[in-house]
Formats: sequence, structure tokens, C-alpha cells
Amino acid sequence: MSTQGLLLAAGAGSRMGQPKALVSDADGSWLERGVRVLDDGGCDGVTVVLGARSAEAVAFLDGLGVDVVIAHDWESGMSASLRAGLRGMPPDATAALVLLVDLPDLTASVVRRVLDSGTGPGVLARATYDGRPGHPVLIGRDHWAAVAATATGDRGARDYLEAHEHLSVECGDLASGIDVDSR
Repeated sequence: MSTQGLLLAAGAGSRMGQPKALVSDADGSWLERGVRVLDDGGCDGVTVVLGARSAEAVAFLDGLGVDVVIAHDWESGMSASLRAGLRGMPPDATAALVLLVDLPDLTASVVRRVLDSGTGPGVLARATYDGRPGHPVLIGRDHWAAVAATATGDRGARDYLEAHEHLSVECGDLASGIDVDSR
């Protein structure tokens, strides 16, 4: 059994003024940080989904040993990134741990806690922060086709998770889970 980290970083970041995959702060590149968090948290490999200005973003990934998938329809929202990422999963992956690139306070401890909740093809779990649902989201292979079929716009797997029993993994003691949309 293998759990692949899936870092969604395809959007244009219109409120940020640039794609979030290209954002760096005092702690470095958000893209590199996301890959590191997934690696250090226990994922067996990482797939990064790029879209807007992907040629520039690929430079941040040089030497990190990740798989890159391009969401050519990235403008239609996060769901396009999620679908592209699930299609691009390695054949031996039994689960995908989905993380957004714009969660800079998220740590490997959050990823580890969600992964510790269980893995395998039937798993369905998500991090919560003081009871508020967030990322990462752990989706077993058994759910991938249905998640992809129901994902629309910027809602990703939200509707699927609301309609299906899943494990909520409280992580509010480890991070805020708040995404950053502007500088």
C-alpha cells in the first residue's frame, strides 16, 4: 500500500497577484514547503499539479524528485487540479493525501496525524481545525472516480465528503489550517 501526496498548485492566484506556486516568503518557496511537508509527513511520494505559469513553477521543483502533472483546464477551478492529480497518480498508489499550496503554516505533523488515521483504498479522512473542515484530505483509490465525477469549480472534494461518511481528524493544536489569499 502506498499513499501519494498530491499538492494542488495550479491556480492563477488572482487575489495574491501571482500564482501561489510562485510565492516565496521569509521561509522560502510555498511550493517547496508543500513538497517537504508531504515528504516529511510520511507520504511515499509526491505529485504536484501545476497550471498557470507552470513553466516558471517547474523550476522550484528541480531536484525534489516529484511527479508533475499539468492541469490544462486549471482556469475552471480547484476541481480541475484535483481531477488532473487523481488521473496522474502512480499505479501503485492506494490513497492520495491532498494538500493545497497556500497553507504555509501547515506542518508535517498534520500530515502524519491524518495518515495515522488509516490508509488504503477505502480510506476517506480530512483534517479539521477546531471542528472546521480543512486540508489535508485523504482519499483512498476506491473513491477517486466518484470524487472526480462530483468535483466542480473551486469545491474540489467538498461535496463528496459532505455526502459520504469520513473520518474527521482534529489538527487545531498543530496548525490553523487557514489558506492565504493575499500578501
